[in-house]
Amino acid sequence: MVFCTRVGLTDDDKILAEMLMRFSQEKLAPMAAILDRDNLSAACHLPALAELGLTGINVPEKFGGVALKPASIVLAISIIAQGCAATASMLGAHFLGTDALLLGGNDAQREQFLTPLAQGKGLAAFALTEPGCGSNPAELTTYAMREGDYYRIVGGKQFISNAEEARTIIVFAKTDKNLGNKGISAFILPRDTAGLVIDRAENLMGIRGGKAYALTLDCRVPASNLLGNEGDGFKLAMKVLDNSRLDVAATCLGIAQAAFACATEWTKARMVGGKPLNMRQGVQWTLADMGCQLEAAWGLTLQAAYLRACQQPFTMAASMAKLFASEMVNFVTDRALQLHGGYGYTQELPLERFVRDARIMRIYEGSSEIQRTVIGRLIAN
Repeated sequence: MVFCTRVGLTDDDKILAEMLMRFSQEKLAPMAAILDRDNLSAACHLPALAELGLTGINVPEKFGGVALKPASIVLAISIIAQGCAATASMLGAHFLGTDALLLGGNDAQREQFLTPLAQGKGLAAFALTEPGCGSNPAELTTYAMREGDYYRIVGGKQFISNAEEARTIIVFAKTDKNLGNKGISAFILPRDTAGLVIDRAENLMGIRGGKAYALTLDCRVPASNLLGNEGDGFKLAMKVLDNSRLDVAATCLGIAQAAFACATEWTKARMVGGKPLNMRQGVQWTLADMGCQLEAAWGLTLQAAYLRACQQPFTMAASMAKLFASEMVNFVTDRALQLHGGYGYTQELPLERFVRDARIMRIYEGSSEIQRTVIGRLIAN
């Protein structure tokens, strides 16, 4: 089920949705359980995603992208997530890296690094998180020292999506350890850089096809690979995360939409006492609650996308959308599984995978607690 009659979505979006829905259901959905079961990488879908232009939907045409408007990006990611949440997650992590190049790079850097990524000639990764700093980038311990025409970067990162499969990794490091957030800088790190060591993939609960890795860094990169100026890294990361929180919200919408469709179809077909399950008031109320939460999440997400399209401040709107959508998807997937009873708990149906895939959404790109902190501070100010 795809909704294209909402505020912010157009006839062109309907055409896009129909095309992507075919791809999602015919190509992604049949592989989703296999990627999950066999712990395989969703990067196997990269050529098909590139052929459809999906790897560059956030990038202007001059740098090899297709430049969809924010509401259309939300729609596209949500449909991909309906078929395979791991693929949507991989794509979202790719957009973290390409957004960093788009927002923080100069034209030479964009032409060299962004264009091939937008064209799907490789994936991007975004290396901010570290084992000891959690949600506070000011506590980064990875550092970068200027050595002539190079920077030497030393440290480690954790839970970095796409790292092994990436062509280019955006790495955040302290160039001044005494300035907190203002001492953080961002660097472009090609995947084949000497001294970059990528550990084996984490064994994840859900989104198992969207691989996450730990990195060890003791490498040198040209000074020309600095994004912007020294100290610009924190502001750049926050701008990128505003965008990415909409991508996460869109992934939540897609997973929830798939679970809701399963629930409505199951309760219509499942006979109990000679009547369809959906004729029982308690079941109808459950479906009503699921539908209301899903619709509300769509509204918050499209509102944030509209503000982004208008180049208005949308930090609070993005945090609200991500917070609500990530809580919503856990509610909807849990209720959908419950409506399926014991069948929902088996791996014969996708419900248990939906539940596992949904759980990380309350942690991605700033946990629910961090989103409440961001929203609360902005309201207070």
